[in-house]
Amino acid sequence: MVRFLVCLAMAAARLGELAYSKRNIEEGADGREGAWSQRTYPLMVALHTATIAGTLFAGGKTRWRWLLLLLAAQPLRFWVLSTLQRNWNTRGSVAADTEVQTGGPYAHIRHPNYVVVAIELATLPLAFGLRGLALFATFANAMLLTFRIREEEALLEQLPGYREHFEHKARFVPGIV
Repeated sequence: MVRFLVCLAMAAARLGELAYSKRNIEEGADGREGAWSQRTYPLMVALHTATIAGTLFAGGKTRWRWLLLLLAAQPLRFWVLSTLQRNWNTRGSVAADTEVQTGGPYAHIRHPNYVVVAIELATLPLAFGLRGLALFATFANAMLLTFRIREEEALLEQLPGYREHFEHKARFVPGIV
């Protein structure tokens, strides 16, 4: 029952984020998205879907420490969403009029949302005993983000103030540039 409820909550959160992202992109007049972001986006959606579905159908006994880590990452996601608001999206699209956000989690690292995604893709399967799925999801996510982040940062660097604020900030973990 726990596995079903957790997977249902994760699926609902991802669907809600997709709708929020779509609205934000539609309201943004001139969002730019890199070619790799466009190519990898369907793979990222498939990876999240497969990880949630795989956990639902193949998961076993609850490993509470991993489940607690999964739950502990959620306030960071809400912090990211509340900081970026209309500029947040799942596609890595950057509008030319985007105001660089330097507060919230962005005061510490460049990509806090990707940190949350990495935690989720690892801990959801681990919370139900699926080490292989956790390793696969983590590795696949890292490969997809390798290309996407370079393009996204190139777009962000065109925004006034981005380079000045973020050039000495770590991508994922504070203190590791």
